[in-house]
Amino acid sequence: MNTTVFKILILVFGLTASGYSQDFSSLWQGHYSYNDIVDVVSGENKIYAAAQNAVFRYDTQTNELTTITSVEGLSGEEITTIYYSELYQYLLIGYETGLIEVYSETENSVLSVVDILDKVNITPVNKRINHFFEHEGQIYISTDYGISVYDLERLEFGDTYFIGNGGAQITVKQVSVLNNEIYVACMDNNGIKKADLNNPNLIDYQQWQSLSTGNFYTMNTINNKLYSVGINRVLYEINGTSLSSLLTFPLLPLDSDMSASNLIYSTRNTVYVYDENIQLVKSFQPSADYDSNFTSAITLDDSIYIGTEAFGVLRNSIVATGDYVEIKPNGPLLNETFRLNAESGIVWSSFGGYTEDLVPDPIRSRGISYYINEAWETIPFEDVLGARNLSQIAINPFNPSQVFVSSFQDGLLEINNLEPTVLYDDSNSGLESLVLPGSPNFRSLRVSATAFDRTGLLWSMSSLLFEPLKSYDPNTGNWRSYDFSSIIQDAIRDEFGYFDLAIDDTGTKWIGAYKNGIYAYNETVSDNPLRNIKTEEQGLPFPRVNALAVDNRNQLWVGTFTGLRVLYNTAGFYDDLNPTLSSIIILENGIPKELLEGQTITDITVDGSNNKWIGTVDSGVFYLSPDGQTTIYHFTKDNSPLPSDRINDISIDGNNGIVYIATIKGLLAFKAGGSKTETTLEDAFVYPNPVRPEYNILGFNDLNDINKGVKISGLTERVNIKITDIEGNLVAEAQSNVNLRSSNANYNFAIDGGTAIWNGKNLGNNVVRTGVYLVLISDLDSFETKVLKVLIVR
Repeated sequence: MNTTVFKILILVFGLTASGYSQDFSSLWQGHYSYNDIVDVVSGENKIYAAAQNAVFRYDTQTNELTTITSVEGLSGEEITTIYYSELYQYLLIGYETGLIEVYSETENSVLSVVDILDKVNITPVNKRINHFFEHEGQIYISTDYGISVYDLERLEFGDTYFIGNGGAQITVKQVSVLNNEIYVACMDNNGIKKADLNNPNLIDYQQWQSLSTGNFYTMNTINNKLYSVGINRVLYEINGTSLSSLLTFPLLPLDSDMSASNLIYSTRNTVYVYDENIQLVKSFQPSADYDSNFTSAITLDDSIYIGTEAFGVLRNSIVATGDYVEIKPNGPLLNETFRLNAESGIVWSSFGGYTEDLVPDPIRSRGISYYINEAWETIPFEDVLGARNLSQIAINPFNPSQVFVSSFQDGLLEINNLEPTVLYDDSNSGLESLVLPGSPNFRSLRVSATAFDRTGLLWSMSSLLFEPLKSYDPNTGNWRSYDFSSIIQDAIRDEFGYFDLAIDDTGTKWIGAYKNGIYAYNETVSDNPLRNIKTEEQGLPFPRVNALAVDNRNQLWVGTFTGLRVLYNTAGFYDDLNPTLSSIIILENGIPKELLEGQTITDITVDGSNNKWIGTVDSGVFYLSPDGQTTIYHFTKDNSPLPSDRINDISIDGNNGIVYIATIKGLLAFKAGGSKTETTLEDAFVYPNPVRPEYNILGFNDLNDINKGVKISGLTERVNIKITDIEGNLVAEAQSNVNLRSSNANYNFAIDGGTAIWNGKNLGNNVVRTGVYLVLISDLDSFETKVLKVLIVR
């Protein structure tokens, strides 16, 4: 649904541009954090709460939680305020950028309103949406440039008021209306202004009357009286043109709101609930169990709902003394996932990391989250044994319950059966702290990249050392260090650190570094086991290598600061006197072009079909065919639910082919549909089975929609599959690495790694009839076979 509406507006916005956002919920799933709440508002028997870039609805009668995220059509940008109109059943969402989105509760659709966002004569830093106020079907939008009016009936803009001296743009925090006069709380020493709404010329700043100077943050009407809070924390009553001080808050309120009979002020550590006569009804503070800053609050019936920075929304009783009840959808600790690992079926997410220059700044004392049985759990920082700036996650392939998380400040954290057990540092392992000349007491163990090899050894890289490469055997507890001094003569200046580590089939460790390109280390090579590639003559466009991946053909894919390269012959690297990286040349409109030329690549991940998922710093995610010649998908924030084009990490659950993508603004999962291959056909199966009439999937044309089609899973690396009817007539056939879903051949039957998908059409391109069909699977290498049956009912 892509509807564009254009309205002519006199003098102000010119064109109103709106568009309904696309719902991506069939193939995408959002994994947003709802711990940090920006704003809370109420409706009839429900509240809405805005987190950083997602919203949830809570039904106070059924306790049902519903999320509204970028998957449902939100932009994923930074939310600043929300408002719910009971009359129109619209939720308005305002953003830091000036974007406004209107969520229709009746249609479950999102309308994006970009007028303010696109307005060229408003400075971008002044477009922030501060507050919405509804009066007679009009929404008065408080912004950092003034006030704009939006008609909820027609979903179009009216006038905009620049009310500073000389018509200047000034920050407006809140507005309210009393007796058909609009009152405005202003910053920039513009105080409080008012105007008559019957005046047809309010776009003239001279029609606005100043009641005071100073900076004011709130404006609310209750019981036919007006109240405002100034920068001095004083609550004033406004009577005509005079202000009377009533009380002084200990801290400046961050938010003010109203319900039917309450005026609510939220400070960082207290929420105050007043009645219509400004008598304090009750105040609320954080408890020992919920020790968090408050951000906003609203009352509904006899309960208060408080937005917090760490626990979502807290509910409590206004009329009785009670404990807080935590209300929020399930999600990870934070949106800013730094590193991911989904290889074991449990999705691990870390939130620490380091700068682009490999510096642990700021120091981040954060826990770690994991996704298991379709729910997120968090290990808090108090339980990670003091490990700060947690980053890379490695899972023992021989013991998936054993997880190692590198700390770019304190060493290496070991987790067993979901519980942290050991923090390895310079006191109990082979890890070392860097040494700063003249600072003998300085301590920093900067472990970044980690990876397991095929024998079960864990390899890790530590910055600013002569022996940065370490190996650890979890079975014996033995540590070993490997010397890089043939390249690094000055541990502090010659190499700042290491971004990534990949291990190929020969046991060579490929290491992406900040200053010296790619290091290769293989301890079994007697003659010069440490070598590197770092020059343009060797095919490396820039010596900073952010990402490495060894694909299913043992080729090394290299993501640099300025492009993509491939080392095709890793097995012959040590025999090659001049090993050279290659760029991938594609044809674009018939013109040869380098694939991903100039792109800063942040991650490369290989799926079960040897396709490549590549994350970038500002261009989203590319999904490429095994040779890179075909771009299967290019996901950006404009054509997908990605909330940002800056990708931190990508990881794939090989069991089901779900691709997890970590952006700087949230974690998303995409149902790609492929899976890793198996060693035998023993566990191969077909689903759904039977294919019932209500499963209306047969005959569709896009095999990339994994929610449709008949799937065959548990396949080995090279198979041929024939589908026949019960009489033996061939209906469909596919072969691994030949009939690919990513092909442009529009196959009815294709194989992606360990999963095949069939759209139910026969060789004549017609949907098959009701009946039992045989699935004949043959492994082309081992000659193992398996026969499955599937019943199709039409």
